[in-house]
Amino acid sequence: MVHSILIIGQSNMAGRGYLEDAEPLDNLGGRLSVLRNGRWQPMYRPVNPDRTFSGTCLVESFARAYYEDHSDVTVGVIPCADGGTSLDQWQPGSLLFDNAVNCARLAMRTSNLAAILWHQGESDTGEDYYPLYLEKITKIMKELRALLGAEDVPLLVGGLGDFLKERALRPHCANYVYINEALRKFAEHSHRTAYVDAEGLTDRGDKLHFNHASLMEFGRRYYEEFKKIEDKARVFEEKSTMDSAIRGELDAL
Repeated sequence: MVHSILIIGQSNMAGRGYLEDAEPLDNLGGRLSVLRNGRWQPMYRPVNPDRTFSGTCLVESFARAYYEDHSDVTVGVIPCADGGTSLDQWQPGSLLFDNAVNCARLAMRTSNLAAILWHQGESDTGEDYYPLYLEKITKIMKELRALLGAEDVPLLVGGLGDFLKERALRPHCANYVYINEALRKFAEHSHRTAYVDAEGLTDRGDKLHFNHASLMEFGRRYYEEFKKIEDKARVFEEKSTMDSAIRGELDAL
């Protein structure tokens, strides 16, 4: 059985960790895989080859952590992130949105969709864009989940790095704090959704992209938030089962 993970967003989800900084990728004999041409292939780098300079990706450590808790399955990644893209380019009906839906649907023919991972926002830090972030991402994710029948699939949205405030070439990047605020609010008010904090993570020297070590840590943080969602659901299910059993015993008296 394959449990799949859809990754969407811009460059920090696609992955820009320098390959020379990374240890060799262990795909666990193919138990970590990636969707290529509609088929599951053993995972290799770059996992999300949106550019010729794509690098390591946070989903690598997320997938490994997932496998460690689900060793009876193969973990498959559906790579659909694209660097430099804005929320307007991810709106329902756009090429990026439709590609993600189509790839996920194709993957779901041979897998169970287990999680959706999102990281995006650097392209929306401009004065005319960040005030609309919450409204736009809510629309995107509501439609995405509906089209995939994935209303209950955990959705993880990651915060932008604090190093953006030091990006001198693009002073508006300092507005990242408002994007993070919008992401937190979105997660708080959305079903089975969690915000993943990027606090303390570092860049690769460009004040824009996370370095390899931080990406691996970020992926583990994504998984920790994923587990919290799953644990809450498990507790709720156990409580519901217990309540039903008690009601059945009372009815039998």
